[in-house]
Amino acid sequence: MRNIDLLINNGINVNGSLDLLGDIDTYNDILKEFFNEANEKLAKINEYKNKNDMSNYAISVHSLKSDAKYLGFTKLAELAYNHEMESKNNNIDYINEHYEELISEAKNIIKIVNEYFNGKENTGNDINNLNKKSILIADDSNIIRNIIEKMIGEQYKVIMAEDGMETINKINENSDNLIGIFLDLYMPNVNGFEVLKYLKENNMFNKIPVAIITGDDSKETIYKAFDYPIVDVLAKPFNENDVKRIITAMLNLK
Repeated sequence: MRNIDLLINNGINVNGSLDLLGDIDTYNDILKEFFNEANEKLAKINEYKNKNDMSNYAISVHSLKSDAKYLGFTKLAELAYNHEMESKNNNIDYINEHYEELISEAKNIIKIVNEYFNGKENTGNDINNLNKKSILIADDSNIIRNIIEKMIGEQYKVIMAEDGMETINKINENSDNLIGIFLDLYMPNVNGFEVLKYLKENNMFNKIPVAIITGDDSKETIYKAFDYPIVDVLAKPFNENDVKRIITAMLNLK
């Protein structure tokens, strides 16, 4: 039995996360995903910072912020949010001045999670999806993709993409069996709005329902998304009922 008090005593809001994720087994699975991809995520953040690539830096710290919110890393979520906002304003001086604070907190969380799991790696699950209808989850956060898979994976085959170009390729490869797409708006390289434009130009909305995933609830973003015939918006943080409600709406359009 893992000692959940280790997390709680280090300021991790486990109870708040359980309100979203439902049970400790799901929480542990998602926490493992975070642990296994964390160093790679931090490496990307560092790469974009060193290149002064504030556009992709903002996307990467937004992903880190989303992960932190779901897993109860309150301080890390706040720091990542501040970096997201300042990088969107191209405030490179702020990023450089506060970068070590962000990375130090992230590494502290990784150390705590490593102790919690005693260094064990996520082995994953072997699920037979051959006869299931497919749903595409397009989000640059592995945590978000796996949260949704945990919620719906028993009923649907979940296909994943982490940037817009991969999303377009997955759509073309699986279009005959897709019952819907959950699409993040802010992904590196090709963003979600460019994917929406591609779907519109190729007359695919009438065949494949699309819901937007976003942590940006500004009116400008929402109105821009609804310029396209999307089904709904899945706002972060979300729960299982939110996801299944949108899937029901997708099925009603098929």
